Amino acid sequence: MDSLITAAARALAAGDLLGVLKRVGLRDDAPALALRGIAIAQLGDFVRAKALLLSAARAFGPREAVARARCVVAVAEIALVSRDLGWPPRALAAARAMLEKHGDWVNAAHARHLEIRRLLLIGHLDEAERALAALDPAPLPPASRATYELVVAGIAMRRIQAKVARAALARAKRAAHQAGIPALMAEVESASLILDTPAARLIAHGEEQHLLLEEVEAVFAPGTLVVDACRRVVRGEDTLVSLARRPVLFALARALGEAWPGDLSRDALAKRVFRAKHADESHRARLRVEIGRLRAELRPLATVSATARGFVLASRRARDVVVLAPPVEDQDAAVIAFLADGESWSSSALALALGASPRTVQRALNSLAIAGKVQSNGRGRARRWMSAPVVGFTTTLLLPGALPSD
Repeated sequence: MDSLITAAARALAAGDLLGVLKRVGLRDDAPALALRGIAIAQLGDFVRAKALLLSAARAFGPREAVARARCVVAVAEIALVSRDLGWPPRALAAARAMLEKHGDWVNAAHARHLEIRRLLLIGHLDEAERALAALDPAPLPPASRATYELVVAGIAMRRIQAKVARAALARAKRAAHQAGIPALMAEVESASLILDTPAARLIAHGEEQHLLLEEVEAVFAPGTLVVDACRRVVRGEDTLVSLARRPVLFALARALGEAWPGDLSRDALAKRVFRAKHADESHRARLRVEIGRLRAELRPLATVSATARGFVLASRRARDVVVLAPPVEDQDAAVIAFLADGESWSSSALALALGASPRTVQRALNSLAIAGKVQSNGRGRARRWMSAPVVGFTTTLLLPGALPSD
């Protein structure tokens, strides 16, 4: 490898992107194409960077399998950053295996981090944790250790483990400063802000307050029955009842939870749950049916009893009943949560991450665009959607993932 390539590689490792382009900007050999592609990717031109890296992968000879594998890893990273979640994970796994076979443990660990981050984005927390357990961060350089700790923090946030997340971010900050890469330090700082902004709203005893992630974790402590409107579940000490696919039942549970310890009249329930301007006998009859279904679903956790004017929710073991609501109420809150990361998403990537049909996601995006909450760029398959983050709020609880008791 000639001196210019070596100097460009060192500049890239130090985060000096312009230094890379000065040294190899006019060369078209495979190593120069690869280094230029990575530098341009870090400058934000993902389309051009991907083309350069694919050209570099083709230019490397048959004996340069490690170099080709590194190009595959770089292309996979571009796909992840540009939220192209449809890229084949098998290609990245094969590249990682090739790097491990030839002893390139640093780039193999980076490939593993990319696999885990993709799993985290689409809400596969158990798989992400198993993959993370196979990594030992101790021998990794500072930049890779910072990335490892960011992944640990991301999983902890989804698990509502604020102390674990804060400790991981502290370690990531130290490693990022050791690496001396400004972009990495900025990423750690951005992740740290999530823990210092409201993550949810607590509705209890007729009052409402915003909670940080640590405070949300405290709400899940034993002794409290939580009607979680962020994930549409009802949670007791050791039991979790999901009503994510039963919107009417969850609406009833939330309304009764907000009214606790008092009851809620039949007319008020019917108007709220069925969105009727005036509750008539048909609404009351349907309400009786749905209340019976709710009783059956919540039997392990609570009872729903009839009163003179309506119904009341009573926990079997918990001393308190609270409702945990998203920081921002919107019927398309899950879509907003993904777009709030500031990245550009395709509708197909959003559908994959949400576990919804592309048509459902497209309808949601169109509604949000009409309301001025999101904007799009490009056309056809190149169309990307993005939104500015909601100022002052974190959307961690809106993203898919399991609760601490899962």
